[in-house]
Amino acid sequence: MYPDGVCQLPGGLFTKTVEYEDINYSVASSEDQSAIFNGWSAFLNYFDSALPFQLSFVNRRAHSASRYKVNIPAQQDAYDSIRGEFVSMLKRQIAKSNNGIDRAKYITFGVPAGSLGEARPRLERVEADVVGNLHRLGVQSQPLDGRERLAVLHGQTHPGSREPFRFSWGDIPRTGLGTKDAIAPSEGFDFSQPRLFRVGRYWGAASYLQILASELSDKLLREILELDAELTVTMHIQTVDQLKAIKTIKGKVSDIDKMKVEEQKKAIRAGYDPDILPPDLITFSKDAADLLADLQSRNERMFLLTFTIINLAPTRQRLENDVFTVNGIAQKYNCAIKRLDWQQEQGFVSSLVLGYNEVEIQRGMTTSSTAIFVPFMTRELRMGGQALYYGMNALSHNIIMADRKKLKSANGLYLGSTGSGKSFSAKREIINVFLATQDRIIIVDPMGEYAPLVRRLGGQVIEIAPDSPHHINPMDIQLDLGGDESPLSMKADFLLSLCELVVGGKDGLQPIEKTVIDRCVRQVYRELALGLGDGKPPLLQDLYEELLRQPEPEAQRVATALELYCTGSLNLFNHPTNVDLTSRVVCIVLKGLGENLRKIAMHITNDFVTSAVNTNFHNGIATWCYFDEFHILLRDALTASYFVAVWKMLRKKGCVPSALTQNVKDLLASREIEAILDNTDFMVLLAQAQSDRAILAKQLGISEHQLSYITHSNPGEGLLFYGSTTIPFVDRFPKGEIYNLLTTRPEDLKNEPGT
Repeated sequence: MYPDGVCQLPGGLFTKTVEYEDINYSVASSEDQSAIFNGWSAFLNYFDSALPFQLSFVNRRAHSASRYKVNIPAQQDAYDSIRGEFVSMLKRQIAKSNNGIDRAKYITFGVPAGSLGEARPRLERVEADVVGNLHRLGVQSQPLDGRERLAVLHGQTHPGSREPFRFSWGDIPRTGLGTKDAIAPSEGFDFSQPRLFRVGRYWGAASYLQILASELSDKLLREILELDAELTVTMHIQTVDQLKAIKTIKGKVSDIDKMKVEEQKKAIRAGYDPDILPPDLITFSKDAADLLADLQSRNERMFLLTFTIINLAPTRQRLENDVFTVNGIAQKYNCAIKRLDWQQEQGFVSSLVLGYNEVEIQRGMTTSSTAIFVPFMTRELRMGGQALYYGMNALSHNIIMADRKKLKSANGLYLGSTGSGKSFSAKREIINVFLATQDRIIIVDPMGEYAPLVRRLGGQVIEIAPDSPHHINPMDIQLDLGGDESPLSMKADFLLSLCELVVGGKDGLQPIEKTVIDRCVRQVYRELALGLGDGKPPLLQDLYEELLRQPEPEAQRVATALELYCTGSLNLFNHPTNVDLTSRVVCIVLKGLGENLRKIAMHITNDFVTSAVNTNFHNGIATWCYFDEFHILLRDALTASYFVAVWKMLRKKGCVPSALTQNVKDLLASREIEAILDNTDFMVLLAQAQSDRAILAKQLGISEHQLSYITHSNPGEGLLFYGSTTIPFVDRFPKGEIYNLLTTRPEDLKNEPGT
């Protein structure tokens, strides 16, 4: 093994290895599956007869959580009980991931050459082609260097070992030990038995797949790889020269025709109809003719396939059980698993990610029949850094950890019917953001569901209602923020739209009225901008009184409309702010408001969100914003157009907005939703009503199989859309303090102490 990843094998063969990731195949639509299959067929056709290759699927039981990290550091504060519970939940989910099995996929290709110098440029060219071809399929791949290849081989020769791989190229001249010594197990190998072998302390069995079926299923390989067992599935593939393959098949056709003639002669001599031929001969004749047609007229090539399976287990009994299970899967698809009697060593060596085949059992296959072993199942989301927990992959049982900030657009939607776990999922994300980051969180809560959680996180709950003691002054302004936009101009723009909302009418504000309001706004903020007076921001009443001083009759009209909200009965926004708007978590509750007041409250809330995001961005802090009952916010044209602006603009200022709604029809009734959907790369779909499923399938292009995950599904089950990745997920959150903070189910709330 050389440091750049080239391995020299006996017979003048030099190989390299590429590791590749999964893509969504299992949950894809029929059209997408066909496209992936055709792309995989084209990928296989790239390899010519001078380029043998090996597909390896290595399943190993993980003895450490090296691929998963809990990213919530311990801190001595008031949230230790929540932090401890959340970390325990994450560790349990990590331990359950894949039943503790790490799955890896490799492709190893080799070129025959006289020397390393001759092989290296050819291997580099093939490597670039392989990575490029995989990329066209949407598959992420990574060539392995020498140490990484040795680490893979070390894992294969040390099953069940907790011993980490320790090796550096500097060890070779210092110790005199080679790369083989670095990967050899200290307990050695035992290949003395005909049907079993020992590698270290583990038992192993090498078998090959005997293909009996005339047609294969794309589920065969997937079901074997999904087993809760340690195994290595290997496919050594050698392309047959096209002219040689056609010549061979033509020869077989001629042989069959000759046999037909012999059978017909026998029939004539025996005195029966010469068209009556043995059934096997008729079948062989048809198959050979079809095969010849495939090779000559379709984009098919001939491959020689060696399909081996290595099972490994700590005990002989467990090993025999695993082999029996694999054989059961093979029989389901009309195939069989046959033990490699007296060839256990050759079988094991051929399974190593080296590209070296010592098993001389080959099966002729066309491109299509080889490609039916599609190596893809479902895409995984296992990101590091500040990634958040979103449940378990329903197909692979892996933990889902994703970082929304790494998407082109971090904007998100939570869609689900009542009781589907929609707000539970959002609250779980809020707790995760609170524990794993230093970001700020703002929640717009029309129903008051989030208040207990926010209070437990030490946040500020602001109830906006006529009888509430909480007040937000819509005239608050921060003049010291840098940036391209003037804070005063932005505040004037907000107050213009607020007055337009208050004045109402079909045509809204007239040009003269807008001019008067703008003049008054600048006059009201004049002292504050110049640093005069007491430094306190003005109130809405100050704007009202300034409007009364203006000579234009239009000013009187606007002032009269504002009077109700300044000195009238709906004056709750005519007070200085008396809540902590700088708290890390802020929840604005809009419950119990009348129609007029609700529109104005929403508009003032929107301004607060914009202002807070700007301030946080100025201070280098990200902001997560949650808008529950989103369809209510889209009813009014003014707030709807504001949200389109939020979706398009605030993400550039470190904002991660999320909208939640249970009524998809109401949501899609808004003209603005198309702009929102076009700018959304993150979506959580939970159980949907039948009519909503049809709408979503059309709008989002969801396949029939994907729809099954949001049809009559249990709470906490659904589909996660992350960029171009779609993952069916399941979230079984354990009961405890966090669960009680998140749940809104009446039966759970009854059981809570103190309720």
